[in-house]
Amino acid sequence: MSIHPTALVDSSARIADDVEVGAYTVIGPEVEIASGCVIDHHVNIERDAKIGPNTRIWPMASLGTDPQDLKYQGERSYLEIGANVMIREFATVNRGTEEGGGTTRVGDGCMLMAYSHVAHDCQLGKRVIMANSVNLAGHVTIEDFASLGGLVAVHQFVHIGAYCFVGGLSGVAQDLPPYTLCEGSRAKTHGLNSIGLKRAGFENETIEAIKKAYRIIFRNTTPLKKAIAQAREQAPDLPEVRHFLEFIEASQRGVPR
Repeated sequence: MSIHPTALVDSSARIADDVEVGAYTVIGPEVEIASGCVIDHHVNIERDAKIGPNTRIWPMASLGTDPQDLKYQGERSYLEIGANVMIREFATVNRGTEEGGGTTRVGDGCMLMAYSHVAHDCQLGKRVIMANSVNLAGHVTIEDFASLGGLVAVHQFVHIGAYCFVGGLSGVAQDLPPYTLCEGSRAKTHGLNSIGLKRAGFENETIEAIKKAYRIIFRNTTPLKKAIAQAREQAPDLPEVRHFLEFIEASQRGVPR
């Protein structure tokens, strides 16, 4: 273990033997840091946080801090960060609240770029990318492999689907379906994230099947419930198509048609 002599580490913290901790970093009570992690200088990991293996945290990041929620009254809550996560300069991640289940989660392989913010009770899947200054309000769910461009702001309780790409400077107030390309001051769908799906190794027939379901839902004026039924009848019955339709059907905030 390599801990700089100026770092402050609480006696209850559990840190693997090969972890590096930089100068003036503060690691608070009940923090657990797994093998292979590098915690740079001037990092704050406040309390009750679990950091997975091989995660790198850059200077000035602040993790495991109290929720920014007026209902929070000091009850114990948690932060879980997965393996191989990259958290860049000045990023902030809050712990959860009792109302939201108590735990904020950042999945394996995520990248949180500089000045990004993950609020209380957010749930990030694996390989999510948040570009510079992306801000998530509380209780946001982001599925695997989604990407958010710089300066995106996401309203509380929004759900963003897998492989969704959100263009920079967007304001996200409604749920954004998986596999789609979205942007705008009030973000709307602008087609499929075809390039992202091809890069991720999706077969052409799978992309075409999702595209057929997308057109039925988003390229006509049929009432949503009827459009979903039509898509189930007309689009190939693939797992990705089912996920696309089930996401829309289950949306609590609605999707921007």
